Amino acid sequence: VSTMNAKTSSRSEEEASGMRNETLGESGCLGEAKRGHVIRVAYVIAALDLTFLFMQMGVMPYLAKSLGLDSVGFGYLQTIFGVLQLAGGYIFGRFADQFGARAALILSCVSGSVFFLLMSLSTSIPLLFLSRLPGVFMHGIPGAQKVITDMTTSSQRAGALGKLGFCFGVGIIAGSVLGGVLSTKFGIYVPMYVGLVGSLINTLIAMVCIPSQTKPESDHHMTENSDLFSIREILRLMKFPGVMEVFIVKVFAGLPIGLFMIMFSIISMDFFGLEAVESGYLMSYIGVLQMVVQGLVVGKLSSHCTEMTLLRLSVFVFAGVGLGMALMRTVWHYCVIAVPLVFAFSMLATITDSILTKAVPSSDTG
Repeated sequence: VSTMNAKTSSRSEEEASGMRNETLGESGCLGEAKRGHVIRVAYVIAALDLTFLFMQMGVMPYLAKSLGLDSVGFGYLQTIFGVLQLAGGYIFGRFADQFGARAALILSCVSGSVFFLLMSLSTSIPLLFLSRLPGVFMHGIPGAQKVITDMTTSSQRAGALGKLGFCFGVGIIAGSVLGGVLSTKFGIYVPMYVGLVGSLINTLIAMVCIPSQTKPESDHHMTENSDLFSIREILRLMKFPGVMEVFIVKVFAGLPIGLFMIMFSIISMDFFGLEAVESGYLMSYIGVLQMVVQGLVVGKLSSHCTEMTLLRLSVFVFAGVGLGMALMRTVWHYCVIAVPLVFAFSMLATITDSILTKAVPSSDTG
């Protein structure tokens, strides 16, 4: 009986996917040109969001140090931000499913504005910790992914999502350089002012250029009555074939690198002994690698290899990267390790997002 149910469920998913592809490909609520325009706007929003995020990441340890916070306290500060991002990720995804990608992007941009406003007012350690709270809804990349997922067919999705890696590279390069230069030339709080204005501009772009409903109308009705905070919804999604396994791989393979990226600013300052501008240049190097790998490597490999093969490859490379990081001693060692690091990170993010969004109904891609 369970086998028959599984087959019936699989057929239903395939039929739903086929209907969705037909809707997007033929009629759809938006024309092909309009969908392409909206996707390009999502790329712009993601690139700007990442630029402002990395701008403050490069400056944050120096601001914290100027306020009297030591390395341990800074670790607590970044941990709080990471926990808030983790806890808010599920809520943000359910919010996007119920209220649409446009509302989710606006929520993310408004949260970013509040985040930078509080940072610009952070003249004491308690205020600095308080500024982390809006991070619970700061999910510009997932918001852009939601737009792209809603407006592409299954065959187009991996390539479209992969281009977000290019936006990631642009954000690292521009944000790291701007953060270092602005803080050195004009003061430690100037990057926060720029981030505040930029986040407000991003909010306006999302309000004006993203349609109120990006997914097919039939998919929208399926999520109208679902609970925003339901644990049962998570468990339901995890029961789809392959979702639990890929999700676990994504979390456990990405967690160590995520922790390293969160603490990279303090590592560059205390372990490598770099100044703000030098740290910005190092992050820009990572951004260049990201753009090269995403543009020249990931796309070609995804067209010649299966997604599961590439997923296994990224996990294997991550294991080697972890060993290399444990042994590195100088900034030059890190520059060498960064090449496989960026490759594995880009591949894992692109492939897991593609697999997961194909495995669940389009109404639950958030």
